[in-house]
Amino acid sequence: MSGTLKLKYYPYTLELKHTFTVASNSRSSTPAVLTEIEYEGYTGYGEASMPPYLGERHESVAQFLAKVDFSGYKNVFDLETILADIDAIAPGNTAAKASIDIALHDLIGKIMNQPLYNILGLNNEKAQYTSFTIGMDTPAVIEEKVEEAAEYKILKIKLGRDNDREIIETIRSITNKPIIVDVNQGWNDRDLALDMAYWLKAKNVLLIEQPFSKDKPEDSAWLTKWSPLPIIADESVQRLDDVMKARDVFSGINIKLMKCTGLREAYKMIILAKTIGLKVMLGCMTETSCAISAASQLSPLADYVDLDGALLINNDVFEGTKIVDGRVTLSGLPGIGVRKI
Repeated sequence: MSGTLKLKYYPYTLELKHTFTVASNSRSSTPAVLTEIEYEGYTGYGEASMPPYLGERHESVAQFLAKVDFSGYKNVFDLETILADIDAIAPGNTAAKASIDIALHDLIGKIMNQPLYNILGLNNEKAQYTSFTIGMDTPAVIEEKVEEAAEYKILKIKLGRDNDREIIETIRSITNKPIIVDVNQGWNDRDLALDMAYWLKAKNVLLIEQPFSKDKPEDSAWLTKWSPLPIIADESVQRLDDVMKARDVFSGINIKLMKCTGLREAYKMIILAKTIGLKVMLGCMTETSCAISAASQLSPLADYVDLDGALLINNDVFEGTKIVDGRVTLSGLPGIGVRKI
């Protein structure tokens, strides 16, 4: 095929159903940039979602995308070359890069008239149950959120402040569903963390995500050695080069498209992690069904799935992957499996 790739992009703001609080901040919205790449009558959709810690914003994404030049590429399927060149435009900007990667994968799938999971040789029926995230809040609001999450089989709970036990006890007063806890670097004492790990295991918690600062890998390595629960890296592992560093520090890694520049690098990270014995969690930011549907194409490869980002917003502009009885259910549409609403 011959033709010209044409990039379009525009800012968007994701409005959250509830104020979202983690150990370090609270927010009621998330900036995003939606991308479209047109080619020979096909359109691929992409997205950059930018929570505060990534350091990106509408203006920085627009500035990065303005530097993308597709004019020199004759083969739209040569993603290894195209995405490497885009990565080299400037350091960082991982969400902006992911928005291009996702749109190109969507485009290629549409040209081939196949969902991406077929192109990758994956069995969509092996997609996992997703956890549903509940941010920090008052006991009354947490109870309300747990009731709203009745459909979901696994809850993901944000911890990292001085009321961690109260939050878990509040949830356990309502349900005994399995829980994933995400500390978002909020703990700083090894012994207290180990005590919490044993206490949490008794409360039917499955794993602990990012207990300590990413700048203190020795603390995470110590806890991983002694903890009765798996310790999963999030902020400590961003991209492919970080995976090997996690080998003797964590039990597994949380891979997110917005951190790692998109699907192509995420797939490589999954394969490497599994090769060296690390568990894989496939996660997300607050995102529309565009980025969620993209990540869900890889969900058959994951040990744990946390793809609830589109469920947390009021103003989704795409329709794609659904959560049916708590399970990630891919649409079967070509590409990443979305249509614009």
